[in-house]
Amino acid sequence: MAKNNNEGWTTVIRPKESLWKLNLKELWDYRDLCSLFIRRDITTAFKQTVLGPLWFIIQPTMTVLLYAVVFGNIAKISTDGLPQPLFYLAGISLWGYFSGCLGRARSTFTGNVNLFGKVYFPRLIVPISGLVSGLLTFGIQILLFGIVYCIYVFGNLPGSEHLNINVYAFLFPLHVVMLAGLGLGFGIIFSSFSTKYRDIGILLNYVTSLWMYATPIIYPLSTVTDPRLKIAMQINPVTSIFEGFKYGFLGAGEFSWNWLAYSFIVMVVLLLGGILIFNQKERNFMDTV
Repeated sequence: MAKNNNEGWTTVIRPKESLWKLNLKELWDYRDLCSLFIRRDITTAFKQTVLGPLWFIIQPTMTVLLYAVVFGNIAKISTDGLPQPLFYLAGISLWGYFSGCLGRARSTFTGNVNLFGKVYFPRLIVPISGLVSGLLTFGIQILLFGIVYCIYVFGNLPGSEHLNINVYAFLFPLHVVMLAGLGLGFGIIFSSFSTKYRDIGILLNYVTSLWMYATPIIYPLSTVTDPRLKIAMQINPVTSIFEGFKYGFLGAGEFSWNWLAYSFIVMVVLLLGGILIFNQKERNFMDTV
């Protein structure tokens, strides 16, 4: 709180009148703090590193090479005729952003308990800043994807004849928003419960590892021939996003407006439910964390 020259309060902090209340004006008023958190996340990622941002290129490159050897050449898993580097890089980039958003949002309370106990600001600023700072890594990896794509197309390399970018690529901003929304929704729900039950964080790490293999990253959805298993995989809300991205930029995949709409609805429900639980736990989390 602060006082003006007339000793009158300029800011009054009150408890939320409703658990559903999301004070967007207050979030906007603290946009400078959000930018500080973003810079903190970026600086921390590069601190005491020799290669700095190059790690965001080296890591996916090494992962693509590993996937190509193990899943592409040894396990002989199909990539729908697409070049393996592009197929794997598409999945790795999307999953990296989603899992990053999920992880940052999950540690909102437990990772900032000392800060929350000293000063007031809208707590949602922390997970929202995590979504934005994660765009840096994601942007670098998407740029790498674009460079490799151009090398295949203009170099006329084997597999380039199957590449077919189309109008569905314009859905890319929607895909990014949905990944961020799903990561934020799941993350703040887990973060809210982890204030009291610390093993929730351990459980989330385990679930995230399994979740990656339940998402068409190292294999296309078309390779799943069992109808029941295929439906179970499509219930995974990120499946339609991954398939839609590959369909738009690579010309292969199983795009469905119905499943994309389903994922969008799940995102909205998770965000609303997450905000409700988050606001409830925010009131007394310092007593349990």
